[in-house]
Order: sequence, then structure tokens, then C-alpha cells
Amino acid sequence: MTVDAKQKFRPDYHFTPQSHWMNDPNGMVFFKGEYHLFYQHHPDGTTWGPMHWGHAVSKDLVAWEHRPIALYPDEHGMIFSGSAVVDWKDTSGFFDGEPGLVAIFTHHDQVPGTEHARQRQSLAYSADSGKTWLKYEGNPVLEHEKYVDFRDPKVFWHEPSQQWTMILASGQTISIYNSPNLRDWRFASEFGTGIGFHGGVWECPDLFPLSVDGDAAKTKWVMLVSIGDSPAYVEGSRTQYFTGDFDGSTFVSDEDSEVMRWLDYGRDNYAGVSWSDIPAEDGRRLYLGWMSNWKYANLTPTDGWRSAMTIPRELSLETRGGAVTLVQRPAREMEQARKVVASVRETTLQEARELVTGLQLDSYEWIIDFDTASGGPFGVKVRVSDEQETVIGYDLELGELFIDRTCSGQVDFHAVFAGRHSVKLEPVDGRVQLRVYVDRSSVEVFAGDGQAVITDLIFPDPGAQGLELFAGAGNAVLHTLEIYALSSAK
Repeated sequence: MTVDAKQKFRPDYHFTPQSHWMNDPNGMVFFKGEYHLFYQHHPDGTTWGPMHWGHAVSKDLVAWEHRPIALYPDEHGMIFSGSAVVDWKDTSGFFDGEPGLVAIFTHHDQVPGTEHARQRQSLAYSADSGKTWLKYEGNPVLEHEKYVDFRDPKVFWHEPSQQWTMILASGQTISIYNSPNLRDWRFASEFGTGIGFHGGVWECPDLFPLSVDGDAAKTKWVMLVSIGDSPAYVEGSRTQYFTGDFDGSTFVSDEDSEVMRWLDYGRDNYAGVSWSDIPAEDGRRLYLGWMSNWKYANLTPTDGWRSAMTIPRELSLETRGGAVTLVQRPAREMEQARKVVASVRETTLQEARELVTGLQLDSYEWIIDFDTASGGPFGVKVRVSDEQETVIGYDLELGELFIDRTCSGQVDFHAVFAGRHSVKLEPVDGRVQLRVYVDRSSVEVFAGDGQAVITDLIFPDPGAQGLELFAGAGNAVLHTLEIYALSSAK
């Protein structure tokens, strides 16, 4: 297979920039039938540099249309991460009584006359559905004398208290502010001391309510906190979550959050946040993450562009093993990208192997429902060639779901890239279901109906397109095997 070097690892159905560098998703908001995705962008290089807000829109979360850069650096500094909201009641006064979009972001520069970094919060607004943006002449609207790391504001309207709420990262904690108009902010509370993981700077928070087990009368709030890379931890950057109660000013974590909980047990889902203003009739909490890791984000072997986002995911709270657990499932819109390759029920491992033998697939989805009664490890191998493979499996003895990318392709660009990543997972009624999304440079695995998730980058040769099934016993039973080719092209 001959592939343009600049497109060698570019995903088929994951969002990527047209060119150059991308990291955190920013300003994700739904307005007038469009999902907006802004992102940290360096338009003049393929490594991290002066940050802008890149921009794209989608009507279905699958096909994306690139838009011009939305926000450029200015006299207040670079444009770091932030959020966007629909100001439905024109509380800001920017829109002559009509609804409009307001972006809240971090300006990053240096204190004049010094080499000390400074991070302050600022506003921009759009009266034409995000096509063009004006920065507020009163920027910045919020700063702090104590914190150097004071960034990544996520803003939402808190209906019970009839005010805007901002949460933002403040060193090793999350600070919460309130405002009547998005311009004037007052401090409300701080969360994070003595709880959670602190082996890195806290970044990119989010806070939102979810019903528990689908019961609208039983609601908890979820706080996401991303943790920056630290040399002391091989995992690099990752994201933890807390559940608890929120009254508009103060977040109080519950007992379940006394145990440290990770959103994703792979290495490549970071800085993810949820979309604002999803219509009530939809009712979902939709999430997207940056599919990389600060351990090696500047080194991944792409040419002319760098980084991708995860697939969009639906978040829910469900009671699992007696604890209220954050569950992730692929957004249902992903099913629009499917084309059936194979589908069988109640079959043996041998029959299933014969079905997949000879298949060569580039970008696809597996759904596999294994019976654990036969014992031994079982799973699938993807992006297989004579020398390369990525192994996705379940180790019954250890009770672990795992991805092993040791031989997945190019792995030598960083010492910790190759390896095996795992998460504990108990079978349900003697069965384990895997839902696996494979693209040209990534694997995302959802197991236990979304309870356990592993997201990992891989960089195989384009010709490594084989598929294999394996199990510890030849008489293993598969209750379900479905394979779908996937593409964002319509």
C-alpha cells in the first residue's frame, strides 16, 4: 500500500486539524443545529507553540467542517483553554437582547518587566453563530494574585441559583466563581485539598449533573479534573473524576470519591470536557478528549499535522459494584459511520476465526461478547502484520481488561510509549463484552457496557490491517461478533 507520508497515520473517523499542532478541546457548545469544537492550535508548527483557538463544526458529531481560526493571541497574551456558552438571556449585554455565543478563556503572558508567567480569564463573543468573534474591551475579567497556574475556565448557567458558575484550575485545586453577567466574577469556594491525585498540576476541569441509574429524582454532580504530566509517574497526563453535590457555589464530594477514580485507563485521553447547551430534549452529556499524552505529545511520528480527538462519548452515572460510577459509551451518532462487514451470534471461536481470516480493515469497530467459562485469556488482535500487532484482551486470572501496544508499530519515539495498560473488570453473568474502535493511529476499548475504558495511540504501518481472535481454549463460545467498517465520509 502506498500512502502519502503526510497522511500515513491520519485517522479516518477521528477529528484532526487540517495541519500543524492541536491539543485540548475548547469552547465546545451546541447552537442552532451545530456542534462547535474549538481547540488549542499552533498554526505555524507541529509542536506546542503560541496558542490560538482552532475551530470546526459538525451537525452529527461524525463529519466535521473546518472553520477559520477563531481567536488569535493579542496584547494580553496567548489564548489558552476555556469554554463557550449560549447567553440565552443576554445577561452579558453583548447581543441587544438576543441570544449569542460567549467564549471564556485564559490569556497567558508574562508579568511586565519580569519573567514570571501570568494567567487571566477573558471573554470573546459572537453574534453570528460562531463565524466571527470580538474580544471584550474590558478583558481580562478575572485574575488572581496567588496562583501562577490559574486557567481553563469551564462556565455554565446554574438554574437553581440563577447565576453563572465558573470552575477553573488553580494549581492543585479547583476554584469556583459566580457571576450574574459573565463579566463580573466573585469567588465562591475551592475544592481539592486532601482529596484525589496530586502528582501533577490540576487542569481542564468540568462540572455537571447526571441522574443516577436514569432516575431524574436522584442526581449527583460530576467533576472532571485532568492531571498534568510529572516525571515521577510513568502514566503521564490523565483524568480523574469525583461525584458529589453542588449548590451553585460549593462542591462537596461523596463517599465514593474517597477512592481515586480514573476516567480512562489508557495513556491517551486527556483534557476532555463536555459540550454546553445540549438541548433538553436530547438530554445527553456528550464528552470529547484530546487523544495524546504530554509524555510524548510533541514526538508522535506524524508529518505536517499532530494530534487527534477521541470519538464523542455519552456519559452517565450508574451503580456498579455498589458504587456510583461514571460510565462512558460511544455517542450513538457513531453508528451512522458503520458499514457491516460481519455479524454472527452464538458461534465458536473456530468458526469466528474462519470468518475474520483474510479480512484486511483500516478503520473499524468490533463488538465481541465472550463467554468466560472456557477459561484463559481471550480477546482480539488488530492492525496485524507479520511483525506488528496490538493486543486487546481480557485476562480471566487477573480479572483485567488490557491493551498491549508493545509491538503495535512505531514505538521508539519515547521510552514509555510501548507497554501494556490494564483495568480491573468483573465479568457479568460469566460474560465480557468488548466494543473496540480501531483507526489508523488509535484504539479505544469500551468494556462492561462502558464501565472500563482504555484509549491508546498506536502507529502501525499502513499495510498492517489484519484481524485475529484468540482464546485460552479452542472451544470458547462467542455470543456476539460484529464487525463494522467505519468512515466519517458520507
